[in-house]
Amino acid sequence: MKFSFSLNLLAVLVLAACAHQPMQKPDAAPMPTAVDNHAPEQGTGLTEQKLIRAKHYMAASANPLATEAGYEVLKRGGSAIDAMIAMQTTLGLTEPQSSGLGGGAFLVYWDNKAKKLTTFDARETAPKAATPALFLDENGKPMGFMNAVVGGRSVGVPGIPKLLEDVHKRYGKLPWASLFDKPIALAEQGFTVSPRMAKSIEQNLEPLKRYPQTAAYFLPDGKPLAAGTVLKKPEFARSVRLLAEKGSAPFYQGAQAQNIVRAVTGAVDNPSKISMADLKNYRVIEREPVCAPYREYEVCGMGAPSSGAIALGEILGVLQNQDMKALGAENIHSWRWIGDASRIAFADRDYYVGDPAFVNVPTRALISQAYLKPRAEEIHQSDKALENIQAGKFGKAYAQGMAVELPSTSHLVVVDKDGNVVSMTTSIENAFGSGLMANGYLLNNELTDFAFNPVGADGKTVANSVAGGKRPRSSMAPTIVMKDGKPYMAVGSPGGSRIIGFVAKTLVAHIDWGMDIQAAISLPNMLNRGSQYEIEEKTAAADKAAALEKLGYKVQIRDLNSGVQGIVIGKDGLLGGADPRREGKVMGD
Repeated sequence: MKFSFSLNLLAVLVLAACAHQPMQKPDAAPMPTAVDNHAPEQGTGLTEQKLIRAKHYMAASANPLATEAGYEVLKRGGSAIDAMIAMQTTLGLTEPQSSGLGGGAFLVYWDNKAKKLTTFDARETAPKAATPALFLDENGKPMGFMNAVVGGRSVGVPGIPKLLEDVHKRYGKLPWASLFDKPIALAEQGFTVSPRMAKSIEQNLEPLKRYPQTAAYFLPDGKPLAAGTVLKKPEFARSVRLLAEKGSAPFYQGAQAQNIVRAVTGAVDNPSKISMADLKNYRVIEREPVCAPYREYEVCGMGAPSSGAIALGEILGVLQNQDMKALGAENIHSWRWIGDASRIAFADRDYYVGDPAFVNVPTRALISQAYLKPRAEEIHQSDKALENIQAGKFGKAYAQGMAVELPSTSHLVVVDKDGNVVSMTTSIENAFGSGLMANGYLLNNELTDFAFNPVGADGKTVANSVAGGKRPRSSMAPTIVMKDGKPYMAVGSPGGSRIIGFVAKTLVAHIDWGMDIQAAISLPNMLNRGSQYEIEEKTAAADKAAALEKLGYKVQIRDLNSGVQGIVIGKDGLLGGADPRREGKVMGD
């Protein structure tokens, strides 16, 4: 499989020019990578997970009821896309803090009949009336983050309803309406509130109290829902039944759309200018995957506006120049290589990645060995953490821009009996999104993934600045690993900008260190997004903190609550793993 990218004509010309020019060395002046230091989603305890085997089909998600919904569809002969639809709709009910009909997603899909890998961008979109000053206060300064999050200002046009319909038309096997039986039944008859959902409510009381509809849903009688409560949600059921009967149209042009606009534009203290036209004009965009070689594999995923596959391609492209297998998981220099490769990727990401309809993203150059081999040589020439890592220089230079990405997201993977594969990361961004509800589901706050300040310190425009109709940059990294032209692994995680590190760790642990998919997922998290090395607390990884500090890294030991789901497609069947840090479940036959 060759590299392939979705680029407009101008971008192609720019990249062609770059390909014939030597890569310029990074500027010598110090440039600290801009990284948010917001805490990851707090852990809600560990679940016991073991490697699951199956012969024919498999599904995995962050919630047992969602996995069961997908498994039941597969058992009925449904496709991977059919199963995904049932799983996503169920997640919106049973894990509402993380994803749902009011959010968006990135989907990577392998069509086994056509032998084609493709991706679907269902990212939320800024309303046409949005300006670069969307998140600036009356003094022209960036708003406080949570002040921007809660309310209508942060809500982008949702992509999930349209995505589900679009991909079912192309790849579905079972009747559309039948895919929603499970979530409708759960909403009408009741489901048990999980410990993680209950803990998330406890941790987010203030934003949940602000709007009456949200408070009534999650704080009945003024008290947070407790784990074990049997919850019925008839309004959610009505919305899903409407989706089953009428498709996505009512969510973009009908009463559902009107309710969304009313909720967002009427939000107390923080309204939006989103319009019915914004919803009507929403489109899911099919894009070519971004693929990067690693050992005997190709690691493929979602290109811009996601930075996930680009950053993974950079990290793995640097590591391609080191024998990570020989170093091993316990060697501190393995983590020096991973850490500095990640710092390089994040430096480039902050400068260059944005919505490709608005900025020319130098994808080809960023993941090429012509660029990454010299960057790897910088690491080879030192036995300490690199100092003053700079972004590379490619074509038009944008200003460095930092955006806060919060971790309330979910990931699911599916393989069906015909060999079709789904890897999808889905989100409403912050825990419980904007805090606004319409039609029984939460609305996203994805627009806060834009850089709040549209202009950098050097006066240049930030690639990820706000604009009307633009899609914010993301770190979501739904991944399908290819081997010999066939899918070998589907993997991904929630976690905000830490997603990139979670997925990179899992890939290196499996490919280089020989761990099975469950062991690779369970391996303690260690990652570096530029400013410090983050190490998962209460794990054996914490013992590496002193050694990393001696290498020159700033170190923080903290909860790193990933939610990786993964399936390996082997010669003898399917092997699945779920993250013990969440409530995930793998099922298959």
